[in-house]
Amino acid sequence: MISILQLIVLIVLVGVILWLVNTYIPMDAKIKQILNVVVVIVLILWLLAVFGLLPMLNRPVIPG
Repeated sequence: MISILQLIVLIVLVGVILWLVNTYIPMDAKIKQILNVVVVIVLILWLLAVFGLLPMLNRPVIPG
């Protein structure tokens, strides 16, 4: 189980990395917006899985 402190550190770390990418890597505004949305959605899904609210991410996926 992951502690609250680890969760906070991880969220801050993701935010800092996203800020660094948005600030120092030149790219079109549309691409930045898409990148930000994707990162936020992935982070929310991961947090839901960590708290057990999204149990489908806890099962291993075995392809056909």
